[in-house]
Amino acid sequence: MHPRQQYPSPMARLDVVAFDGDDTLWHNERLFADAQAEFRALLASFHPPEWIDARLAEAEKRNLPHFGYGIKGFALSMIETAIELTEGRIASRDIRRILDRTRQMLAADVELLDNVRETVAELAAEHRLMLITKGDLHDQERKVERSGLGPHFSDVEIVSEKDSGTYRALLGRHGVRAERFLMVGNSLRSDILPVLELGGSAVHIPYALTWSHETADPPPRDHPRFHSLAHIAELPQLLRRIEV
Repeated sequence: MHPRQQYPSPMARLDVVAFDGDDTLWHNERLFADAQAEFRALLASFHPPEWIDARLAEAEKRNLPHFGYGIKGFALSMIETAIELTEGRIASRDIRRILDRTRQMLAADVELLDNVRETVAELAAEHRLMLITKGDLHDQERKVERSGLGPHFSDVEIVSEKDSGTYRALLGRHGVRAERFLMVGNSLRSDILPVLELGGSAVHIPYALTWSHETADPPPRDHPRFHSLAHIAELPQLLRRIEV
């Protein structure tokens, strides 16, 4: 038998509670899902939907180092995929439809998830809160402003990637020890695993839709710094329990 893995014991008090933005505080992925459904219909006469989805996913992954995360990179990947799957026969009016859908996504209202406004306000009264979100700078700044949540956060960090190196740099810049830092998010890959790797704590709150690029295997169930909640309203009670 393998020896039971040992983890460092949690600290009593958290200095910072940080939140992801997209699909943790406000709806986001469903905008992409709706746009992708329209894109699928646009190319339905050329290929079956499963093939279109697979090729688009490949283009998005291939283009991440060039275009980054967010709506604009998604739009460029749709255009590239449309050209490839139609062997250049995609009509200019259909390219225009993709661009129009992109503008609609960028202009969409920011809709908070249930209980977010009340929960964030409650926690801000007792904790230093930080927002750490990735994607296009202009788009993320717009969402933070339109969400109305900005005043609750002592710091807002918009990053191009969320991995252990990014978190290490952020914690160092803000003078926060990893063991006194907790991250809340919907993505195991971006919000949970890198923070646990550094010795911090993490709370996973799943969203109904998950982009395939953000999926990952969860940490062991007995990890003392990992927690999973059904919805954000449970977070204040969890924090009271772990900060004993």
